[in-house]
Amino acid sequence: MNKYKLGLYEKSMPNDLEWKDKLLAGKQAGFDQLEISIDESDFRLSRLNWSKQERRELLNTEREVDFYINTMCLSGHRKYPLGSGIPEIEKRGMEIMESAIELAYDLGIHIIQLAGYDVYYDETSTPATKERFMQNMFKSAEMAASRGVILALETMENDFMNTIEEAMYYVSTVNSPYLQVYPDMGNITNATEHVAKDIRSGKGHIAAAHLKETVPGVFRDMHFGEGNVDFKLVTDLLKSQGVTMYTAEFWYDGKDNWKEILQQTHDFLRPYLK
Repeated sequence: MNKYKLGLYEKSMPNDLEWKDKLLAGKQAGFDQLEISIDESDFRLSRLNWSKQERRELLNTEREVDFYINTMCLSGHRKYPLGSGIPEIEKRGMEIMESAIELAYDLGIHIIQLAGYDVYYDETSTPATKERFMQNMFKSAEMAASRGVILALETMENDFMNTIEEAMYYVSTVNSPYLQVYPDMGNITNATEHVAKDIRSGKGHIAAAHLKETVPGVFRDMHFGEGNVDFKLVTDLLKSQGVTMYTAEFWYDGKDNWKEILQQTHDFLRPYLK
């Protein structure tokens, strides 16, 4: 059994694949688990409304393949941010949170990664949006605690929460074992020259980490090995702090060689976790 778990981001594969095919592809490429995406699209948000039978069927498929979904990337709050000053949007954001926690509980998912945005599209971050976000973190942590599911804030590409230190402000204030940090190594590499110091600021509170390639101004759709992320530095530091769960975050580019890319990504990242 690998001590350090390397997960695969669901969006690295074609959308129209059946769950069994996604699980098999991840397993065959050598990954240890899958991270499900609940983004802002109607297609993926609809998963929050799966029936009990649909949830059982997915669990049975995981058992059949012997490859499990252990984490969730919940980015649907970009469209329905928890700091929104529009009551209907804030309410929908909290409904999404509650439904995501219930889905995680039913599927045996241990960690939900939360997008670190107080607002996103049409609203400007203000002291009021930040305070609203904070109060909803208190409420969300209580909901998560009732199901034993960990919520963990992702470091993003904006000034609101692009470092672990900024995420830790909310973690420390809420002060719940059910609110932690799930940082993106690519995003913090773009955000600060002091990557090592930033990783150390989250010691004891980093539940998992995204391994992603970036260069300044570019936050996605890069091949591993072509960017500026020092994967040896970040994984050595994270491992020294007891972090054992990682997810390779990259996106399907529409080409036919996606299985080959899965294998290449696994083979690039796995040595850093040995």
